Amino acid sequence: MSSVPSLLSRTSARFRGRRAEQLRHNRWNTWNPPRADVLGVARTLTSATRVVDVMQLLRSEDGIEKYYTVNPGSAFADGLDPYLSGLGINVLSWEEATRRSFDLAVSCSVHPTMRRLDAPLMVLPHGAGYNRLVTESTGEAAVPAGLSRRELMWRGKVVPKAIGVSHREQIDRLAESCPEAVPYAVPVGDWCFQRITASVTHRDRYRSRLGAVDGRRLVVVHSTWGEHSLLGRHPELPLRLVTSLPADEFAVAAVLHPNVWARHTPAGVLERLGAAMDAGLMIIPPQEGWRAAVVAGDWVVGDHGSTSFYSAAADRVTLLAATGLDELDPLSPAAAFGRGAPRLDPEGDLLAQLLDAAGRHDPAALRPVVDGQLGSVDTSGEVTRARMYAFLAGRGVRPPAEAPRPLPVPPPEPVRRPSVTAYDVTGAHDARGVVEVRRRPLVAGHHTRALGFYAVTTEETHPHWPHAAEVLARTVADAEEAALDWIADAASRYENLNVLVARLDETRCLVRLRGGRQLEARAERAWGARRPPLDPVLLGSAVNLWLTDPERSADLTEGLTLRTGEWSVRVAFTPPSPADR
Repeated sequence: MSSVPSLLSRTSARFRGRRAEQLRHNRWNTWNPPRADVLGVARTLTSATRVVDVMQLLRSEDGIEKYYTVNPGSAFADGLDPYLSGLGINVLSWEEATRRSFDLAVSCSVHPTMRRLDAPLMVLPHGAGYNRLVTESTGEAAVPAGLSRRELMWRGKVVPKAIGVSHREQIDRLAESCPEAVPYAVPVGDWCFQRITASVTHRDRYRSRLGAVDGRRLVVVHSTWGEHSLLGRHPELPLRLVTSLPADEFAVAAVLHPNVWARHTPAGVLERLGAAMDAGLMIIPPQEGWRAAVVAGDWVVGDHGSTSFYSAAADRVTLLAATGLDELDPLSPAAAFGRGAPRLDPEGDLLAQLLDAAGRHDPAALRPVVDGQLGSVDTSGEVTRARMYAFLAGRGVRPPAEAPRPLPVPPPEPVRRPSVTAYDVTGAHDARGVVEVRRRPLVAGHHTRALGFYAVTTEETHPHWPHAAEVLARTVADAEEAALDWIADAASRYENLNVLVARLDETRCLVRLRGGRQLEARAERAWGARRPPLDPVLLGSAVNLWLTDPERSADLTEGLTLRTGEWSVRVAFTPPSPADR
């Protein structure tokens, strides 16, 4: 759901006696007055995003008025009120919601206190099925949250009137934990995953937002919450990934469970991952964007959380850095996923492991596990909508004739830091003028050994790296000092430099070599292709690699081909004319 200003959100006070007001002031309505009222119940940010998504299956034009409330008491409720208030929806306090009557209440979590609602309650999972053992909620060590007697029963009666499950397998486990609830169980598939699969046509758009362009492939780090999660077990893994993988070949984004944000605060999350963000890590906000990241990704480095499972279900190359088997129902497909998915050694060669996993990837390998948890993938919206509308039939609300069309999920809006300002560069070249470049970001306090030479920008603030660098680049084209003047001044101040580069525009740079020779570099465009951008640091790194080999000619006028992984650009070099000297 798109965001609109919070001033459009309605406070609960305005809805006291709303039904009576509607009867007296129907002439104020632009559309016909609603026939049925439906309440969406959120308990955590995770369940809130899911219930808002599911409630979109109910159409206002069918005579449905939608409201939302927060069922209080969760340890992970921080951030929930601002999220709902920013959606421009009807938000009621829990006290008011329990004083009113509704024709249906829908929740993507379940808690015994929901019995206080005067409405038939339909509950759904807020992840890929019911898998996690949460003793604090269930009171049982071997029953997953959502399927426990303590959550579903009150004084001998089943609280929900419908219990949506993503696969019939979960009904078998429900029969063991709470047999009284089995008659209320309904296999509805997974509307969230149906929207993910419907978003595949937007993959290029999502990848562009996440920097997976110009040959870069996207690695998405997924971490659930708690001590058994990826971040709980390996907190340094995001930093190791962004500093180990060549920056021109890989983009890295992180998806963290909303409970991580709620428990440690947004500022705390960004602070803990600050070093990794300095090296290029993008953080997906907890409200939305993770589904687009699933669609956009090439590799998934994850754990036992639902987002990792969804990624494997979408046939992404999947490696688990943590399995969470200690907190999963051992009979669940999620546990089977943890036991059977390929592993990542966080202390090993990360690049080699990713490439090896891609070479070995077989989408069919995990298909039995995925199919055991996500049923009715193509019809989930239709089945879920039909069950919700059945509760409203007595109010004269008829279900739509056509099946719901899952809309593509919104594009991601990652949190990112400014561009990396220092790299450790390695590479190779051949006699034909092809230069292979690999740049790895430098992070102060985490860099112990140089692999090659340093290339930095003028924005780098480290006290030593600019003086140790062989390449210095000014990346801002609209600078106060002219490019020729800046290059002359920098050459006199940094005697160690082999190459100086100043950006002129997106496709042209001014280059100065040790000894004083100056050239203008221009990215060349192949027929039928866009003119590629020319990164000044990458250009300077390639030129330095070419010129530092004594067997290579120092003449660049025949041009170079810069290559980073699968991407390449041909660069032409032009010396100044006699009139320009």
